[in-house]
Amino acid sequence: MTSKIKNFPGTPLSESDFTEGKVLSIHDEMRPQFAWDTGIGIGSYLAALKEGYLLGSHCKTCEKTVIPPRTVCEWCFDPMDSYVRLEDTGTINTFSLCYVTWDVQRITEPELPAVIEIDGASPLHGILHKLGEVKPEDIHIGMKVQAVWKPAEEREGAITDILYFKPIKEAGS
Repeated sequence: MTSKIKNFPGTPLSESDFTEGKVLSIHDEMRPQFAWDTGIGIGSYLAALKEGYLLGSHCKTCEKTVIPPRTVCEWCFDPMDSYVRLEDTGTINTFSLCYVTWDVQRITEPELPAVIEIDGASPLHGILHKLGEVKPEDIHIGMKVQAVWKPAEEREGAITDILYFKPIKEAGS
């Protein structure tokens, strides 16, 4: 079988045509900068964290208070434009002992993530955060905890403005 090479019309170019400037070319270096808009609800939540308190939103129709705040109710789809300052205390709903870090490194002392139902929010509404100042064997569902905040001058408007939640000493214990 024989191969046929087609002749295409046009002017062939060589590498030297480019290096010697015989061909117009432009080199552009992209420097994309992206920003993420947190929106009204989460933006308000992050601003509250920077100030050292928790913020939720309240639905006037369902009477639910949720954290983090939302602008639309997930149950009735009505606007949630009423924000509520919440306590920085809560109750452990569930927890885990993690012997692997977020970047899959084994550790001997476990990380202690927990879902914490925040006081002032509707039942079963809370946030995921770390526990501290507690032995893993002492953690239990229903344990009362309180946020431990970064110093005010170190806060930046992030969930990490709360260092962790620690147990609250209950009366009689």
